[in-house]
Amino acid sequence: MMITIGALFLLSLVILRVTRGFLNTDEVLLDSKLGVLAVSVASSLLEEASGKAFDENTDSATVTSLSGLSSYLGPDGEVYPHFNDIDDFNGLKKIDNTIPAARFIDSIAVEYVSSANLDVPSASKTWNKKITVFVSSPSLLGPDGKPDTVKMSQVFSYWYFR
Repeated sequence: MMITIGALFLLSLVILRVTRGFLNTDEVLLDSKLGVLAVSVASSLLEEASGKAFDENTDSATVTSLSGLSSYLGPDGEVYPHFNDIDDFNGLKKIDNTIPAARFIDSIAVEYVSSANLDVPSASKTWNKKITVFVSSPSLLGPDGKPDTVKMSQVFSYWYFR
């Protein structure tokens, strides 16, 4: 009788351990999927911006000096998704519900950067603009269990060839 009770106890411990392993695997798998989806959302926003003009003044004409570029970084009356240049994305915040697995919160910052250091914002206009996309979700958790954010940046430069 004691051997049977001991065997049942050991069997229940094995079943509990295997179940816990499955649950941990499912949690890691879900976090990985949400991370890939967040990177996909950030990439699609960067791709969308890459199809726009460098500046509102370069939308239909060419600019040959920095004074010809716009000083204001942000939409000039346009409303998303009808932006016509890269800096219109500056300050954009939107909730993305297109993916059923999670609700993503997207925010974008655009700034002038110098070619000497692309990580430091420039106080004056340059031929380079850096767009940074932040994608977060309450469902996207970091290793510490707190909500995590995916950050992706890309630098766009204005080139004019004669």
